[in-house]
Amino acid sequence: MKTILPVLAMSMILTACNPASGHRTIPFEGIENGRDLGGLLVEDGRTIRTGLLIRSGNLHRATDADARRLKEQFRLTDVFDFRYEAEAAADPDRELEGVRYVHLSTLPQRFIDGFSSGRTDTAQANSRDFMAALVQYAFSPQAQEMARAIYPAIVTDTLSQRRYGDFLHGVLAAEGGALWHCSQGKDRAGWASAFVLGALEATRETIVEDFDLSNRYYAPYVEKLLAQIDEMGGGEPERAFIRAMVGVSRQNFETTLDLIDEQYGSLGQYIENQLRFTKDEQEQLKSKYLK
Repeated sequence: MKTILPVLAMSMILTACNPASGHRTIPFEGIENGRDLGGLLVEDGRTIRTGLLIRSGNLHRATDADARRLKEQFRLTDVFDFRYEAEAAADPDRELEGVRYVHLSTLPQRFIDGFSSGRTDTAQANSRDFMAALVQYAFSPQAQEMARAIYPAIVTDTLSQRRYGDFLHGVLAAEGGALWHCSQGKDRAGWASAFVLGALEATRETIVEDFDLSNRYYAPYVEKLLAQIDEMGGGEPERAFIRAMVGVSRQNFETTLDLIDEQYGSLGQYIENQLRFTKDEQEQLKSKYLK
């Protein structure tokens, strides 16, 4: 596994691409994949308040304009970073005065060990090397299986569960706007968004559609690599690998939501029992963020 994971780690530190426009997208200058959960409907007909629940990629390249916008428009008071230690050290968030930063690595240790083993080489690789390597690894059955395994590993790992629970409690306690991110703001941050939406009782369709919007943002990279896969005679397994590692895999996400239902009863029960975010706390979250 360790011969493959260092290359896969490259997909977790992609530099910014040109964002595609999308529903609720926040067009930051130096922050990838930003969007507001505000405006989404939940099952009881209420709407999530705008400007308070923000998801994005990391804040390392946040510009002065981005910093002002986060402080003034979104009244940001809390940032939750789901990257593991080496990721955060390599691309540290821009610090904003008066903002509380909480690091909650939610990647299971076996993946961290593999990713970390190749991070030095990864940091020195240029984008052409990255794309060539990623295309090559798309043809590895081991790499394909690893890409499918990440989401189930995240939701069943007890430490990840505890940290996502800490995140929900932090969002509940935030005095102003809350922002959460991982590296690209798509996988670990996507699960965080799913848990916030689940606690607010959004429909499964809403949760899946929000998760899938990362594919709109990263489409330019995905399409470029898929064209190379096609030229090399690759099929659906290779294409699925690229979509999962550069964008997000909607199929893997929905399969993992099914796993939650099968193993824990429902997403709501998972949030209450595995993430230890009680029904009373969920009601408080609704009172705070719904209108």
